[in-house]
Amino acid sequence: MNPAAGPTIFDGHNDTLLELYKGEGQRSFFTRGEGGHVDLPRAREGGFGGGFFAVFVPAVAGTTDPDGADLTLSEEGYEVRMPPELDQKYALEYALAVSASLFRLERESYGQLRVVRTATELQERLDSGVLAAVLHIEGAEPIGPGLDELEIFYQAGLRSLGITWSRRNRFAEGVPFKFPSSPDTGPGLTEEGRELVRACNRLGIMLDLSHLNEQGFWDVAKLSDAPLVATHSNAHAICRSTRNLTDRQLDAIRESDGMVGLNFAVHFLRPDGHKDANTPLEVMVQHVDYLVERIGIDRVGLGSDFDGATIPQEMGDVSGLPKLIGLLRERGYDEPSIRKLAHENWVRVLTKTWGA
Repeated sequence: MNPAAGPTIFDGHNDTLLELYKGEGQRSFFTRGEGGHVDLPRAREGGFGGGFFAVFVPAVAGTTDPDGADLTLSEEGYEVRMPPELDQKYALEYALAVSASLFRLERESYGQLRVVRTATELQERLDSGVLAAVLHIEGAEPIGPGLDELEIFYQAGLRSLGITWSRRNRFAEGVPFKFPSSPDTGPGLTEEGRELVRACNRLGIMLDLSHLNEQGFWDVAKLSDAPLVATHSNAHAICRSTRNLTDRQLDAIRESDGMVGLNFAVHFLRPDGHKDANTPLEVMVQHVDYLVERIGIDRVGLGSDFDGATIPQEMGDVSGLPKLIGLLRERGYDEPSIRKLAHENWVRVLTKTWGA
């Protein structure tokens, strides 16, 4: 397929910033490479018009994969016991450094990449072919109890925040990596977490619920006046991972007019939960079908987890996105529906959350 003939894709999640930061210059965003999933040349090949660029703070520098934690395997599945809370000072310093790397990319791109702060800017970048980057923090550990850091990050460009990654922080309990299991794994928001939700609503920062446990999800649903969004999660009915969304959660997202971004991580796609790159793209389409049937064609998008997960070998990297689009066409999705899945639904929900 010729990517130029396909839709522009806006993606709900990638970990490219951290991978570039850890690589200390060994990998260039502006040169086509073989390592990792995203660079500018491969993004162009795949019709990738932008996405949420995550700032994630690892417990140990250089560790992003949950396999680096304490993993228990059995014939039935797996469980990852997550590390303890991060020190806020360390988390803030690390998040500032990774965030700064995004703004350096913007400067060094000479207009090829722009950090977007409004829905109008996002649409303009998608229309013009300039790569649109949304600054997202995955896990609110850099933010202190007074939320001063939230205000400063917002002024810098933060427009999306995951209250937790999968570990605990002062605001909530993250959902641990476990299969098979319900996402109902512990208590919900703390009082500080409730204040964080209110502050994000006031500022117009989108709340990402993907790594939050089920009780935290319901606490946000009761408090928030914004659409409920899970940027990179799948259907629990197909893959019984804690990281996926139950039918009740999906119904709440539908009722709030929010959305879900399809996660490409194979162990959140496969019914057996195995981390096997030899996973057919057809499984991704099955999740799309299920999500569309449950919450509607206007509330489903893509949330790849590029550079942060094992994805289907057939996809390979960002340049392989047209393969998924081709399968959706074969499944019977018409062009208006494909444009919604590719980027229009993200623009819609961000307009509702941020304003124009």
